[in-house]
Formats: sequence, C-alpha cells, structure tokens
Amino acid sequence: MKNTFLLALSLCGLTTISQAQTPAKPIPPATPQYRPAYHFSPAKMWMNDPNGMVYYNGTYHLFFQHYPDGMEWGPMHWGHATSKDLVSWQEQPIALYPDKLGWIFSGSAVIDEDNTAGFGKNAMVAIFTHHNDPEEKKKTNKHQYQSLAYSLDEGKTWKKYDGNPVLPNPGIQDFRDPKVSWNEVAKKWVMTLATKDRITFYSSANLKDWTKLSEFGEKLGAHGGVWECPDLFPLTLNGKTYWVLLVSINPGGPNGGSATQYFVGQFDGKTFTPTTTTQKWVDWGKDDYAGITWGNTGARKIFLGWMSNWEYANQVPTSPWRNAMTVPRDLALKQVGPEIYLTSTPVKEMAKLVQPSQTLSNLTVKSELSLADKIPNLAPQFQLKMSTKQLQDFALVLGNAKGEELVIGYDKQANQYYVDRSKAGQMTFSDKFAGRHPAPRLATGPAADLTLLFDATSVEVFADGGLTTMTELFFPTQSYTTLKLKSSSGLTIDALTYTKLSQEVK
Repeated sequence: MKNTFLLALSLCGLTTISQAQTPAKPIPPATPQYRPAYHFSPAKMWMNDPNGMVYYNGTYHLFFQHYPDGMEWGPMHWGHATSKDLVSWQEQPIALYPDKLGWIFSGSAVIDEDNTAGFGKNAMVAIFTHHNDPEEKKKTNKHQYQSLAYSLDEGKTWKKYDGNPVLPNPGIQDFRDPKVSWNEVAKKWVMTLATKDRITFYSSANLKDWTKLSEFGEKLGAHGGVWECPDLFPLTLNGKTYWVLLVSINPGGPNGGSATQYFVGQFDGKTFTPTTTTQKWVDWGKDDYAGITWGNTGARKIFLGWMSNWEYANQVPTSPWRNAMTVPRDLALKQVGPEIYLTSTPVKEMAKLVQPSQTLSNLTVKSELSLADKIPNLAPQFQLKMSTKQLQDFALVLGNAKGEELVIGYDKQANQYYVDRSKAGQMTFSDKFAGRHPAPRLATGPAADLTLLFDATSVEVFADGGLTTMTELFFPTQSYTTLKLKSSSGLTIDALTYTKLSQEVK
C-alpha cells in the first residue's frame, strides 16, 4: 500500500503511523477567510473522523478525532462539541486522552437507559478503539482493541472502564471503529466493527462481554483500500424496513482517495444480507469521509461526515485549524427502478440560517448568461436552489477578479453531474486536489432540482432530492464575486433562488 504522509500508512480517519511521532510543525499564518461559519471546525489544530455521535436531553453530542498539539495527524484524542440545533456548535473540553493502553481512535457512544453495563442509569457510554503504538511496532497484529469509557454528567467528564479492553484483538491488523446500537430484534447491543477487508458483527448484553455474530463483505463492494468507520441502521420505505450498512474506504473512492460506500439489505440481529450488490456511494465528491449517524434519535437518521480526503487532508491551506465536518444530513431511502438508494438532504434545522431570498424565474440560458447584475455580490455563505422541467447540459460558474473559477454542472451525454475545481484557486499543496469530478445522475425523469450549499471553502451539492450528492473543497486566493450560467444546448431554469446564509463565524 502506498505511503502518503509522514511515511504513514493512510487508513481512513485512523491513519497508522509506523515510526515515532515527529514534533509538531510551526503553525502557518492564520487564514480567517477560510473559516467555515455553519460547518463545525475546531478552534485550532487537527481534526478528522466524527466519533461518539449521540443525542441526549435536547443536546447533540459530536466527538471527533483530534490532535490538540499539531495541525497534522498525531496521537489521537476525542475532541468534543455540542449543539442544540445541529447548526450552532460549541466546542467543549477534550473528552478522552491517550493512556497506557494507547491512543483514542474512532468509535461511538450510547445512552445506557437500563444500566446494562452497571455504570449507572442513562450513563453515556463511549465504545472506542485503543491504538497501541508500541505494540504495533512489534508486528503482532494485536495493537488495536475495543474499550469503554463512561460519563454520568451528560458528557462533561469521563472515566475509562477499569476492565479495558473489553474486546481484545484476535490478530487482525485493522480491528477498529466500533459503532454500537441497541438492536430490538436481538434484544442486545450490536457492534459493527471494521476488520480489515470486511465488517464483523458482535453482540453483548452489557457492553462488556462481546460475542461474534457474523462477517460481511469480504468479496462485495469496493475494496481499493481497507474498510473502516462502519454504521448499521434501519430505514423505512413504503412501509417496509430495510437496513443500511455504511462502510468507508481509503483509498478506492469513485474520484480517488477516501469515500463512503453503502449497502441496503436486511439484518436479522445476527447476519446482514444485501438486497443487491450494485456499487453505491453516500457522496460522490472528494470530500466526505468516515461519516456515521447520530444515535438515540429514533426513526430519524442524521448523518455527518468529515469534510476532507486523506490524499491531502494534512496539507490543506487553513490555519490555525485543519479540517471541518459536512453539514448534518437527513437520510432516507428511494427506489429507482429495481434499486433502492440512500438519499441525503440538509437537515431542516438549516432553515434558521436563511436570510431573505432572491428568486429569478424562467431564466433562459443560451450559451452564457451572467447573473452579475441580478446577484452583484456573492456572500461567503449562501444557498442556491435551481429547478428545471427539462434538464440539459449546463455549467454554473463562480469566479473572481483573478480568473479563478469553480464550476458545477451537468453533462447530459454522460448523464453526470460534476464539480470542476481545476482552476478554483490554491492547489499546489497536493497534486491530487485539482480536477473535474463526476457523479452519475440516478434520477430518471427529465425534471431536476439542485440545492447547493456554500460556506467559505466548500460546496455541497444535493441533486434530485438528494439522490446524487457531492461534497468538494476549494481555496480561492480571493473571494468569488461573480456567478454565471452556461449551456451549449440551451436551458430553461424555472426558478433559481439565491439565499444568503448568516451565522456568526467562530
């Protein structure tokens, strides 16, 4: 496998460094213009995978992979942030620090309502991977194992379980990222664990004693890199319950590097059986990885991903922080022909950011149409909604005075949406960053709708009710100020709505 940075073996949000940690590098000059306003980013230093996402007593908890002493990946901690509305986030003190058993890698959290673990009724219990760096150097393949910590004050303070680890490593090099939830069918806790090139399911009555149930995926799905950061949850379509299994993979994404695939099927409390083996991706863009859903939210499934890619995550030109999360997204299922797909749409709570909108109706695009006179100054944060009864080739171009351009469009002949950041601004930090990145259009009708969310250095594209989703970063050297539409075949846009999104930047 290819080494990428710090002579590291890049394995999802849990990159394994096989040499001694190098001293943290000096912090580059600050880039406040690149700070997102409504996406969570830490005040400073490194962040990757979302962890321990759980909802309790009106608060959404987001824990995350964090290295508080450097702006590149390092010895992992669990950072912590909270929100009442999924939009405004408050960073909290670090929740979990490395200890004698190792660094604190990815995992999940549950609310133990019935005190099955004996830590206390309604204890918040974190189930995470300990990564033992000295043990890794011995090449025993037993350096990753699962452990517990618990909080009795809603995540403010934490105590690690004295009996850690609760799930020792049987000799699998990549043995990590436990996602745990209560399964009503089995009447037990079920753990979905990433185990090298497959997912292994375990069950427990008390979160401490785990029994292996089954394995899935050795020869199914994409296998360009190790499997990581799984999640398993039910969703209902037309009155029938299906189970969705998320599996992140790095490398091997559809546009290179990191991405998250998914399978739709059935889970009987022991075994996952996919409905079809068609390759499916949660997000086709370059910059949505390691995403999982919040626990304890009932039938509503809310997804959040890490907004970066391991091909260049350590080098993106932001300071004094590095990396952010996607917007939270509501997940649902939709059938198109014989296939059942996962749809992603921005959570309804985003509406609180909306300022007065400006709608342009019946726009006819012949070759090129500038919107400079109608939308003279683009805000750093805005939403753009477009709808058409007859989708044709088009390109939406954001530009600035330096000639930098970000292009989002649709190629009818290829039946693909795309984001082209080849000329979008800074990109010399990585030869893997620039490019035109396509995504298939999965909807079949002629009518189309798109919702685009912009926040300083990112765009999230939700097409056709969220059937096709793309997330992409960009780093212009000055703000984009102009907007124009291009169409070689001619396009009529029934409505284009521009809405400034306002929230105080952290």
